[in-house]
Amino acid sequence: MSEDSIHAGGCLCGAIRYEVSGLALQTSFCHCEDCRKASGAPAAAWTFFPPDSLRWTKGAPRKVCFAERIRFFCGDCGSPLLFVDPALPEFTEVNTCSLDHPENFPPVDQCWMADALPWMSSLGELPRFDSTSPPPQPER
Repeated sequence: MSEDSIHAGGCLCGAIRYEVSGLALQTSFCHCEDCRKASGAPAAAWTFFPPDSLRWTKGAPRKVCFAERIRFFCGDCGSPLLFVDPALPEFTEVNTCSLDHPENFPPVDQCWMADALPWMSSLGELPRFDSTSPPPQPER
């Protein structure tokens, strides 16, 4: 992707849309407790872009300030969209999975491993299904 690339994204319900321009600087898979609680997931993927590279194209996100950092999300469906940490002014962090094509932004590292849930390391051993897993079977 070139420096003049524009990447679109938005929330689950479509109320919020954005565009972010330029090259991604990095993508991290974050295991910190804050990201887990904010996303409702065991970890969150973030793609870092230069500051001021994002513009909202539809709707206005809600913001929550916690630990002197700002998280942006959809006020209707709750989708996490953006993270800003004043201690890292060189980055605008976009929730990778809110991008229309998250497959273009694979993580290059995992951070906050000290906070990682212990069962994350065993996910590769679990059965896999192409769609919904089968319902549990009653015990006999």
